[in-house]
Amino acid sequence: MQQTKSLNFRALSVPATYVEDLAKLGITEPTPIQAEAIPVAMAGKDLIGIAQTGTGKTLAFGLPMACRLDHQSQGLILAPTRELAQQIEETLKKLRVKCVLLVGGASMRNQLNELKTRPTVLVATPGRLLDHMEQGTVRLNRMSCVVLDEADRMLDMGFAPAIKRIMMAVPARRQTMLFSATMPDTIVSLAETFLTNPARIEVARVGEASELVDQELVYLENGAKGEYLDNLLYKNQGTVLVFTRTRHGAKKLAKSLYKAGQKVAEIHSDRSLAQRREALEGFKRGRYRILVATDIAARGIDVKEISLVVNFDLPDQAEDYIHRIGRTGRAGHRGRAISLAHGDQGKLVFEIEKVMGQEIDVSEDSTVIPVKPRHIPGRQKSRARGKKVEKVLNESGPRMAEHHAEPRPVIKAESTAKTSHQKFHGPKGHNPKPAARKARPRLGAGDPNAPRPESYFAKKRAAAFASRGNKGRK
Repeated sequence: MQQTKSLNFRALSVPATYVEDLAKLGITEPTPIQAEAIPVAMAGKDLIGIAQTGTGKTLAFGLPMACRLDHQSQGLILAPTRELAQQIEETLKKLRVKCVLLVGGASMRNQLNELKTRPTVLVATPGRLLDHMEQGTVRLNRMSCVVLDEADRMLDMGFAPAIKRIMMAVPARRQTMLFSATMPDTIVSLAETFLTNPARIEVARVGEASELVDQELVYLENGAKGEYLDNLLYKNQGTVLVFTRTRHGAKKLAKSLYKAGQKVAEIHSDRSLAQRREALEGFKRGRYRILVATDIAARGIDVKEISLVVNFDLPDQAEDYIHRIGRTGRAGHRGRAISLAHGDQGKLVFEIEKVMGQEIDVSEDSTVIPVKPRHIPGRQKSRARGKKVEKVLNESGPRMAEHHAEPRPVIKAESTAKTSHQKFHGPKGHNPKPAARKARPRLGAGDPNAPRPESYFAKKRAAAFASRGNKGRK
C-alpha cells in the first residue's frame, strides 16, 4: 500500500492532459486496482481485474481506453444496470471522451441521433445494445477494445446469452478487459472463451468486505423493523441508503418514510429511467436525505458521503451483501452498515459470514435470539464429538457414566414368524398346485333351445307398450 501511495498517474504512463483533468477532479493518486491495471491495459493486453466495489475500477479501464482509441476505432463498455452505465458515461465525459449511452427506458430516437455523431465509446446495457444490433442501427465491426464491467452481476441477471452474441459480433483482434468483484466459475468460463492470455489482477480477496465499514447486525421480532428504522434515522443525521429485497417493499417503505416527514426517494425496476435519474441525482446533491433501493442500485451508486447503509431486508444472495455495504466507506472515509434480521434468518446470516470469512457483530438492541450454525470458516474449529460426549459422561455423575460405560448386549431371538411367501405359499421350495375352483354355470348354459331369460329393461319396455295399447309401434 505504501508503494501505491507514492505512485502518481504520470508514473503509469498516463498523458499529461489526462493527469491535469484528474487533478481538477481532486484525483492525484491511483487506487491499488488502478496502479496495477493501467500499465497492463496501456500495453494493449487482455486482463481480468478483481477488486472490491468502490475501488475505482472505472478509471482503471477508462483511462487506457481514452488514451489508446483513435478516430479509426471504437470502444465498447457493457454494464449490468442503467445507473452503473450512466455513472461510467459521466466519468468518461469528464475525461473529454465522446461517448453515447445506450440503455433501456430511454428514447430510441434520441439514441439514434447521438449515434450519428460517430462517438468514440459506446456505454450500454446488453439488452438495449442487442435491440440496436437487431434493427441494424449499431455495428460493432470497428470495436478494438471491449470492457465487461461487473461481469458477475451481468451473469447473475441472465445476460450470458446476450453477452455471447455481442462478443461474437466484435472483431476477433481486439483488447478485452473483464472487471468483477467476485470470481465464480461462470466468469472463469467466460474469460477462457473470449480473452486471450489475460493477466489476472486481484487486489483483494474475493468476497472480502471493506475494512472502512463498521458492520452491525440487529435481530428483531416480526413487524419491529419499521419502528427500529425510525429510531435509527432519528439518531443518525447523515445521508442514509436503505436496501429492500423487493420493489413492492421499496414502494411501501418509501411511502411510510415520506408520511413521517422524511426527504426520501426510491429506485427500483418499476421506476422509469427519468425517475431513477432524478432520484439518484437528488440524493447526490442533498435534496433527498434517504434513498430506498433494491439490489439494482447495489453497484450503480457512487456517492462518497453516505454515512449509513441499512439492510432493511437481507439479500437473497450472500455476495450481494458485500456490494450493498460497499456503498459506504468510500474514498478513504469510514462508513457504517446495519442489517436488520429476524430470528429465523440465522442460516442466511451464516452464509454471508461464510462468504466474508468473518462474523458480524450482533447489536445489543437485538430482541430475539438467532438460530444459526456455530462454526464460521476461518475461526477455530469446534471440538470433536467424542470429546463432547466424554465431557458429558464425566460431568453427569457415576450413575450416568456407569449407564453409558458399556453398551447393553443385543440378544437376537430366533424368529418364528412366517414370511409373506411362507404365509401364502407354504415353506420355501413348496409350490403345491392351487386347488381347482368350482366351475360356475354360465348364463344361459344348458339346453341350447331353452328360452333366454328376459332382462329387466326388456320387461319394462314391454310393459310400456302394453299400457299404450301398442300405439305408435311400427
